[in-house]
Amino acid sequence: MKSYFDLKGQVAVVTGCSTGLGVQMAKALANQGAAIVAIARRQELIDAVAKDIHNEYGVETLAVRCDITDTNAVNEAVDKIVAKFGRIDILINNAGTGAVAPAEDITDEQFNGELNVDLGGTFKMSRAVAKKAMIGAKYGRIINIASMYGMVGNKVAPCSPYHAAKGGVVNLTRGLAAEWGKYGINVNAICPGYFYSPLTKETLDSDFFQNNAKTMIPLSRYGNEGELDSAAIFLASPSSSYVTGVILPVDGGYTSM
Repeated sequence: MKSYFDLKGQVAVVTGCSTGLGVQMAKALANQGAAIVAIARRQELIDAVAKDIHNEYGVETLAVRCDITDTNAVNEAVDKIVAKFGRIDILINNAGTGAVAPAEDITDEQFNGELNVDLGGTFKMSRAVAKKAMIGAKYGRIINIASMYGMVGNKVAPCSPYHAAKGGVVNLTRGLAAEWGKYGINVNAICPGYFYSPLTKETLDSDFFQNNAKTMIPLSRYGNEGELDSAAIFLASPSSSYVTGVILPVDGGYTSM
């Protein structure tokens, strides 16, 4: 019997892996047997995540502190991972930020900060992992976590820098897929909608957001924990070998209207 999504023996790097969706996706890949490298800026949080994943799934883990906007830090982090494991098969670029304010009040610092983290950080991690691990191996799976707001605008939460950065991630995905396909590196993007987490639950359960879900989302609700996992597992697996440059919304149908 073929196991389509078996990741045993593979090494997966997940950025923004201190809380939320990053941790959920890391656990999903660990459940399929992948070793997990948790990357974020707060060492105590990723230490706890790495320990939790090791204890729960029995896979090898590593916690690497890294500011993904710092090129030297990114290169050092990737070198550390390759020194320990000898390979990187999967990269999930999940780290991101979000400035919410009317466009006319957004500062240069907010706009540049958004681009530096969401777009620049995604590129810097992809560049380092491809150059130091995937190109030589002639294999790789890069999954960029963009957003449904990288595909459309919105009237609910003014965040023009976020739209710009995530829109950049969407087309960066296509550009890297086109360029690195010859090396056996598949590059795809997931565009999540709103998902429940400890930080978003109160907001999403408010009357305003519940009404918004019924009006704007065909499934009439927001995403639950675990509903992003299958998309990440599919795009991370060898079974997605003929899928690259794809932009996959996981948004309850929001971008279909």
